[in-house]
Amino acid sequence: MKVRYLMSVCLVLAANLAVPARHTYGGPVLGETEYFAVFMEGKKVGHSIQSREVAGGKVTTTEKVSITISRADVPVTIDMTEISVETTDGKPLSFEVAQQLSVMTIRAAGVVNSKGMVELTTTSMGNEQKSTFEWPSGAVMAEGLRLLTLKKGLKEGVQYSVKIFSPGILEAADARIQIGPEQNVDLLGRVVSLTEVTTTLNMPDAGEIVSTSFVDDDLRVQKSIMPMAGLQIEMVACAKEFALGENDVLELVDKMFLASPQPLDNIGAASSATYYLSPTKDANLIIPSNDNQKVQQVVNGRVVVTVKPVAAPAGAKFPYKGKDNAILEATKPTRFVQSDRKEIIELAHRAVGNTKDAAEAARKIEAFVAGFVEHKNLSVGYASAAEVAESRQGDCSEFAVLTAAMCRAVGIPAQVVVGIAYVKNFAGLENRFGGHAWVQAYIGGKWIGLDTAFKSTGLGGYDPGHIALSIGNGNPEDFLNLVSTIGRFKIEKVILNF
Repeated sequence: MKVRYLMSVCLVLAANLAVPARHTYGGPVLGETEYFAVFMEGKKVGHSIQSREVAGGKVTTTEKVSITISRADVPVTIDMTEISVETTDGKPLSFEVAQQLSVMTIRAAGVVNSKGMVELTTTSMGNEQKSTFEWPSGAVMAEGLRLLTLKKGLKEGVQYSVKIFSPGILEAADARIQIGPEQNVDLLGRVVSLTEVTTTLNMPDAGEIVSTSFVDDDLRVQKSIMPMAGLQIEMVACAKEFALGENDVLELVDKMFLASPQPLDNIGAASSATYYLSPTKDANLIIPSNDNQKVQQVVNGRVVVTVKPVAAPAGAKFPYKGKDNAILEATKPTRFVQSDRKEIIELAHRAVGNTKDAAEAARKIEAFVAGFVEHKNLSVGYASAAEVAESRQGDCSEFAVLTAAMCRAVGIPAQVVVGIAYVKNFAGLENRFGGHAWVQAYIGGKWIGLDTAFKSTGLGGYDPGHIALSIGNGNPEDFLNLVSTIGRFKIEKVILNF
């Protein structure tokens, strides 16, 4: 089976690489540029460049991160630049972020106005989207956190909490920071005495991400370590030449798969599947319940997930006329699900035709997208619905955002679901659950699963072999729960019901 549906997690990795370095130390020396090599599983995969400037009563902190990994022998490079502008006493003024994901670039610029509202402009493919949201109360960016860190110092045992706003995911995360002991640390062969700083980020809807940084007496980070998606990720301060030098090749496909305890023959024909999940030490699994899956916490942190796909009821009408705010939110355009774009609307009406039944319309959209995306490949980092409509290429995440956008364009509420799904064989791996993205559409009072990526490869579509880990609007930050959860549990047992 030539199934091409491994989820694009590279952006989430790039966005979070910056957190340990920028958010637990005093920052670069004023006016200087600092360089870091990025390692995954001991292989150099990229670099980070950081700088801090003060002028006109404003502090500008800049970080550039670039990583390159391989997915089934297809190289993917992710480049991200974050710029935060604050007053000299740490109050947020504005931010910019540019994310280049293989064939596409997304830019977002936000200004915090006098009323505490963020005026956000997002640009993709030359098209602008404007929106506003309230600045998270008490949240700081790089300079605000630098000042707090200077105030708290490096005395062993010191602990404090702070809310950190990340321009990369446009959200704030609660963080606990703890100062540890001084110890000798290997910096690429150079052993230096540094202080350990542990940061625990409580990411929205994704649980905790723990990183350990080692800082010098000037509170400048020299090394940081962060486990994520079953990977060991490190950043190490180094010379410019080494940081920007040649990278190693890291094959990521096998890192994003979980072994099934047994072959799941004919799982598409099962009425339901019950999964017994066992977390690794101290892991806290956050798995959502919805109309298609029920989650039960049992002893010792174990979780039982029962997946039973809901059938779409006949006779339901669209567009959605209800008043439920959460469902109404699933009808609106977003940064990656641009359901208001002319080309998306035209594709949606082309797929639906004269259909009046919501279930039939959703099935037609699923079938249309399955055939519309012609080039199924892993070279696309992460594309929006509008970009998929133009390029007609991508993997599961591209199938999902286009499907959700077309559903929303005709008034059918739709969300992008991120999780893992079972495949018999992929890139030489057998009987595995891999990172995946699909859609759920609200029809007749129930959320119905749609999987255009599976449909396109003859696997039938959404089935009991799917375990949802996060549900959202298709933005890269919605993938955080997958990235923070995979690698932290194993599937002990599966029971299929027919």
